[in-house]
Order: sequence, then C-alpha cells, then structure tokens
Amino acid sequence: MDIAHPYLMFLGDVHDQLAAKTAHGIVDWRREWCLGQTRLPGCQADLGLPEMSIAEGVAAGARTLVVGVANAGGVLPAHWVAHIVDAIEAGLNVASGLHVRLGSIPEIREAAAHRGVELFDVRHNNQSFATGKGTKRPGLRLLTVGTDCSSGKKYTALALERTMRARGLDADFRATGQTGVFISGHGVAIDAVVADFISGAVEWLAPAAAAGHWDLIEGQGSLFHPSFAGVSLGLLHGAQPDAFVVCHEPTRQTMRGVKHALPTIAEVIDLTLRCGRLTNPAIRPVGIAINTKALDEAAARSLLAELEREHGLPATDPVRYGVDVIVERLLAEFPGSARV
Repeated sequence: MDIAHPYLMFLGDVHDQLAAKTAHGIVDWRREWCLGQTRLPGCQADLGLPEMSIAEGVAAGARTLVVGVANAGGVLPAHWVAHIVDAIEAGLNVASGLHVRLGSIPEIREAAAHRGVELFDVRHNNQSFATGKGTKRPGLRLLTVGTDCSSGKKYTALALERTMRARGLDADFRATGQTGVFISGHGVAIDAVVADFISGAVEWLAPAAAAGHWDLIEGQGSLFHPSFAGVSLGLLHGAQPDAFVVCHEPTRQTMRGVKHALPTIAEVIDLTLRCGRLTNPAIRPVGIAINTKALDEAAARSLLAELEREHGLPATDPVRYGVDVIVERLLAEFPGSARV
C-alpha cells in the first residue's frame, strides 16, 4: 500500500497515551508529515500537534486521516464512524491500523465509493505475492532481528535510515508492520500475509536495486519466539540480508506473552547465520542495538562495553546514543555502499 501524506491524526476519545502508540510512532519519525491532530471530547492522548478540525486539516493540505490508535480487539467505536465519514466527504483518504476493515462498515464504504477516496487497512493487504524464490538480487539489504518481539527492531532500522541518509548514503527503510507502514507511507504488514507467501512478499518489498543501495528492513518477532518464529523465518529468507543487527531488551527474563526464556544474543546471531545462509551465504552481523531505557547512564555504558567485548560488534542504544558506530561498521564491511 502507498499512503498519501501529509497526515491529519485522528485520536478519537482514547483514555491514555498508550492507546495512541501508533500515532506517537508516526510523529516520532515523520513529524514533517503530520499537520495536526483532531480529537473528540474526553480524549486523554496528546501528540503535541496543532489542534485541527477536519475542515482545517483539509485547508492545511492534509491528504489522509490516520486513525492512529490501538485498542483491545482492534475495533472501531461506533461513535467514531460519523467523524470518519465527515473526513471522507471532505476529500480525505482514511488509513487505519485497527483489525476491523474500514470498508466493512457500510457508512464508511459507501461514503468512500461516492467521494472516490481510498481506504487503507494497514493490518490487511490486498496485494498478491508470489512465493519466494531465494535468487540473489542486486543491491544491499540489512535486517533487524531480535531476541524477542517489541525489542526495538523498527526504531533501529529507522535510526539507521536517518543516520545513513544524513551521511549521504543511499538507504531506504522498508516497513513490515502497521506502524512502520504509516511511518514509511508504504510497505506490507508481513504478519497478515499467508505463510506460503511471506518470503515472496519481502522480495517484493525490497526488490532488485542499484549496487550499493541499502534497504533497511524492519524485523518482526524472533526466531526463538514460539508464537512468531514462522513469520521471522520467512522474513529472513525473503530479505536475503547482507547484514543484520540484533535488537535486545536486557531486563526481560522471558519472551513477551509466553513462559519461554529469552535467548542470548549469541544464540540469535548463531541461528540467524545458520538460517540466513539459505538465501545469502554471505550474511553477517554488523551490530547490536540495546534498549537501555531501564538502565541508568553508568549501567547502560557498562553493558554496551561488555557486549562489544563479548561479541566483537559495535553495541549502542539507537535512541539514547545513536547508531553511528553501526554505520561505521557497515562502511568498513561494505565499502561499495552508494552515496546519493
């Protein structure tokens, strides 16, 4: 999907900031695409954007209303429908990360058909994919992998894109999850793809490119997670990565949602190499990204230094310290990286 921006962010009347985490992620990484926010009475989330009505957003140049919220069950509250219809009648496309399809709601479907605007259900995909072929294709690719889900894979890939572009490198973030699609403006929610076509979807997402161009592919789940390993493996094979970065949250003892112990970084590196060599025998690790939010400065610095010694790889917190050390490693390992 290819979502037109600028965005007008719709928060409804959610009761806390966490419920608007999708919208927060978009603002964190694509503030320049976000013109304003529109909220209903009682809304307790605030993105720090200008308050706008639908009409004001359209006048400011918004092209898509983004329903940037997450709730239990991914449902669209009935009292939001009229506001979404108002946006459609004003000429806005609508994009949603909820589980419910926008077009499944008659009022929204009929208004969109009458007005000729697009509806984007980011958790769903109407694109047809071929099965993966595993044939080597031109260009360079980096995949973020994790010891667990929700371990910083998206933020690491985005931080790499920002830093590499700032240094003149030809690099693009490739989104594989709902928030990433909003941030990128295009992509595919890989966990909604039928299993046989996961690797093919990633080959479509990061196709043959110019020599030296980097596709920075957002990882999902973990090869060790009993719930999501199938998605992670298909993503790895389709990405055919030349390089990967391991993402880790150091305070966890078990993986999210299950009782299985968290794997070690060394185990993730080893399994990623063994599985990844199926489609790229030259795959290699280039860095470790650690979420040190729960650690004080001294503990964070100590842990990163320890990991660098243990694994012989640059280790950093992408949010706290940036990713320059990983980019330096990439340039050393891949001197043919292209500059724009």
